[in-house]
Order: sequence, then C-alpha cells, then structure tokens
Amino acid sequence: MSSAPAPRTPGATRAAPGEYVFDFGTVAKIMGGPAYSTAHGPCVEGDRMIVALMRMPAGTGAEPHSHPNEQWIYVLQGTFRGTVVVVLFAVIALQTATAQDKYPSRTIRIIVPYAPGGATDIVARIVADEMQRLAGQPVIVLNKPGAFGMIAIDEMVKSAPDGYTLMIGNVSTNAITPVLYANKMSYDYAQKVTAVTNLIGIPAFLLVTTANDFPVTTVKELIDYAKKNPGKVRYGTVGVGSYPHYDMAYFAKKAGDLQMTALPNKNGASGVIQDMLRGDSQASFLNVASTAGQVRAGKLRPIALVNAKRLPDYPDIPTMEEAGFKDVGTVAWNGLFAPAATPKPVLDKLFALATNALTSPEVADKLRKQHFEITPNESLAAAKNWLAGEIAHWKTITQEVKLETH
Repeated sequence: MSSAPAPRTPGATRAAPGEYVFDFGTVAKIMGGPAYSTAHGPCVEGDRMIVALMRMPAGTGAEPHSHPNEQWIYVLQGTFRGTVVVVLFAVIALQTATAQDKYPSRTIRIIVPYAPGGATDIVARIVADEMQRLAGQPVIVLNKPGAFGMIAIDEMVKSAPDGYTLMIGNVSTNAITPVLYANKMSYDYAQKVTAVTNLIGIPAFLLVTTANDFPVTTVKELIDYAKKNPGKVRYGTVGVGSYPHYDMAYFAKKAGDLQMTALPNKNGASGVIQDMLRGDSQASFLNVASTAGQVRAGKLRPIALVNAKRLPDYPDIPTMEEAGFKDVGTVAWNGLFAPAATPKPVLDKLFALATNALTSPEVADKLRKQHFEITPNESLAAAKNWLAGEIAHWKTITQEVKLETH
C-alpha cells in the first residue's frame, strides 16, 4: 500500500474520478454513528484499513474532518468492496458498545418546550439537578418554546440517538400536538419518539369564580346554571386547542351539550385567573398549583378535582369521577422522552437515572410542595404503553369534540 500525496481537500483524498476516501471519524459522522469520537484520537491499524476500503461518492455534501493522526491512503480496489460494510459496522458496533458501557460520559441536554418559569420548566430543573448528582456528569436544561412544542421535538429527534439530547414535555406537546399537527411534522412522531418515563402528574381543579356573586358551588349547579343561561357562561382557556379548552368542551358535551362560550387568554394560566377574578369568565379547568393561593383567599371556588383520588389538602373537593364525569379533565403530566433509536442499554440507564432522581427525598419534597404527584412508570415497556394510551385518548377526544384549532 503506497502513501497518497497531501490532499487538496482537508479530511479526504481523491480515489478515482468521482470518488473520495474519508478518515474513519468522518465516515462515522456521516453514518450517524457514535464512533465519531474516534476522530479526536489516534486511529488504529484496523481503522485505517477500513478507511482505505470505504468508498464515498463525490458531491455528498459531507464535510471531511481532519485530525493530527490522520493517515492518507488510497482506496484499495478488488474483492474487499463487498465486505467493507460488514467490517465497518462491526467496528462501529464495538465503539457503540464501549460508549454505552460508559454512559453517561459527557453533558446531557434536556430540551423544554416552554420558556423558563412554567410548571414543565420547574420540573425539568428539579429532576435535572438530581440526575446530574447521580450521574456525575452535567445535565443542563435548554428552553426551546414555540410551535406547540414542535421546535423542541424536532431538535430532539434530529439529534444523535445516543442519550445526550432528551426532552421533558407535557400532555400538550407530547400527546396532543402529535395528534392535531401530525401533518406539520416531517416525520412519524410514534416512530421517532419514545417515552423514557412519566415523571409527575399535576392535578387540576374545575373552578368557578366568586366574583359578581356567581352562585355556583357544585358541578350539578354549574350544569343547571348553564342550561338556564345558554351561551352566558364563559369558560377560560390557555389557548385555542389547549387541553383546558378540550376539557371544558368535552365536559359541556358530556353534561348534555351545554352552550358555553370559550374565552382564550394568550397569557396562559395567569391570564385565565385574572379573567376569572374580574368575572370576565366564570369557569375553567386549571392546575391546583397555579390556583392554590386564590382558592385559599376565597376568590376562586373549586367544585371538582381532576385526579384519581382526593387531595389531603382539599379533602372536601370531590373528584370528577365522583361528580359523575369519569375521564373528563386532564392531569397535566410531565414526561421524559428520547429519540426512539436510542440503544436499549442507554434507555435503561436513563430510566434508572430519572426514576432514582424522583425517589430522592429532596426532589420528592420539592415536587410535592408544588402539588405535583410523582408518577414514574414501572418500566420502559410501561412507559411506551403509557404514551401510546395518552395519544389514543387524545385521538378520541379530538374526534368527539371538534374545535377550530387552525
């Protein structure tokens, strides 16, 4: 084997008209394999031979990578061509196994589809801090709001499936968005995203205002009032097509096709609360954490709870099921997600990291102070089934309740 002259294009040598040979790290990068890390250190003889056998068409748009230990050699001709892929994949598999054994060995990024300060961001930062302590590696939270969560989802699914780029999302971004906006995604969400585990559930109240002496104190009274005053009950939502919008529309349908009017507020839960305090809207589904202060002050009145059981802090508030409306209302969960192609050993380690973080006494205390319920799945398989069930549920809701969301 003879040495090639110094190449004109860094990281690649001309092999034949229309063909080039790349160093091993570049090949791994192009193929999306974790062996790209080998470009930062010496290549062994076996790696160089594989590079020599690897043929890349010109004009692929790949940017060759160069490093000090790079070896320049011509592409070998002959019967090796049929065995190249097998050998190359074997080397990449070996590199992958090594990377999985050491996972995590560098910074983990967790993308949040909202601006800082909201419930999902709070949960992400509490969990990330504990995961960092347990893993011994940095775990950072990046806020990527917008497009109903699609900006955050898109960044995650297009990242390397190696466990270093994850997402913490909620029912809106990771169950409703894939249903309502599937045609706006350039990929099949179910094929590209996997759930690592549910993290927490956020119970919600069905609330009414006490402003202007609004007389309702129970679910039955709200239904009766709406029937006697068609179109006059306004309910607050955090946006058109949001889960509180669907929840109240679904409640109205199940309660006898009540005629109530949606009043969306672009400022989210805080905006809806202000509308209710003024009496501009009379009812809404809002999470317990956001409304606890106004409930204690007597300015908002909870008439039912969206949760599997009553809360110790509100023992007199019945659940929606107890009020006769099972499956109406949303426990606004937060979950941890990863690219679906992430290797199973890495997902196993992520599952252990996340669930161990949730059981930390300090984390549990912080979450419960926010009225968040800790709800991890029992296994990766259970997490997968849970997410599939949530998406199926929202397909049903969006089919039964037709809202103008575009």
